[in-house]
Amino acid sequence: MKLISFKTGNKDKIGVLKGKEITEISSSMIQAIKSSNIDKLESLGSYNFEDINVSVPISPSKIVCVGLNYTDHAKELDMDIPEEPIIFIKPSTAAIGHCDNIIYPNNSTQVDYEAELGIVISKEADHVSSNDASDYIGGYTVINDVTARDLQRKDVQWTRAKSFDTFAPIGPCIETELDPMDQNITLKINSKLKQNSNTKNMIFDVYELIEFISNIMTLKAGDIISTGTPPGVGPMNVGDTVEVEIEGIGILKNFLKDDNK
Repeated sequence: MKLISFKTGNKDKIGVLKGKEITEISSSMIQAIKSSNIDKLESLGSYNFEDINVSVPISPSKIVCVGLNYTDHAKELDMDIPEEPIIFIKPSTAAIGHCDNIIYPNNSTQVDYEAELGIVISKEADHVSSNDASDYIGGYTVINDVTARDLQRKDVQWTRAKSFDTFAPIGPCIETELDPMDQNITLKINSKLKQNSNTKNMIFDVYELIEFISNIMTLKAGDIISTGTPPGVGPMNVGDTVEVEIEGIGILKNFLKDDNK
C-alpha cells in the first residue's frame, strides 16, 4: 500500500495512493505505517494526484546513509567489497519532497545524484537482530542522496558535502508492501538513463543494515535508512530534471535550481 503526505490549501494530510487517486485517511503517517488495518481507517475524501502538492512523506529525526553498498558500483570504482557497512548521517533539514527544487550551492562546482532505496523505521529500534528487523520496517521510499562531490573530496569527511538544505529528496510515497531484495532502481537526467541496477546487488541487505545501525544508534520511528547507490553516479546541472524510480514504489522527480539566497 502506498501512503502519501500532501497539502491542500494550508492543511497537511495523509492518504492512500492507488493509481492517480488519493484517498485521505484519518491518521498520522507514523500511525499509518504501524497499522495493520489501514483499509479500516476512516476515509475523509478523495483527490487526484495531479491536483495536490506532495510533501516529504515523513519527518525523520535523522537519515542514516550507507556508502558503497552495491557490488556493481564497487566493481565500477575498482574498489574492494567492504567488510561492514560504511555509514554517515544527513540532517533532517536536508529533506525535501517530490517535485521540490534541489538548490545548487554557490560554493560547489560539482553536485552529483545518487539513486537509493530508503527504509522507513516504524518503531524505536535498539540492538535489533537481522532476524527481527522486518518488525521495525514501516515501508520503503525513494531517496536521492545529493552530494557536493568537490567538497567531499576537499573535506575528506562527508558531512558538509551531504548536508546542504534540499540534498535529501524523499518520496513520492511510502510503500508498505514491498520485497526490498529484488527491485529495479533507475535514475534519469532530462529523460536520459544514468543509473540502472537492482536492489539484489546490495552488499548488505536491508535487514543486515538495520542490525548494524541499531547496534550503534537508536533508530526512532520515522527515521530513514538510505541504503546506498548503484553504478552510474554523476553530476547534475542547474536546469536539470532528475527522476529516480524504484520498481514497486514510484518516481521521485526534482528540479535543480540556482542558489538564490
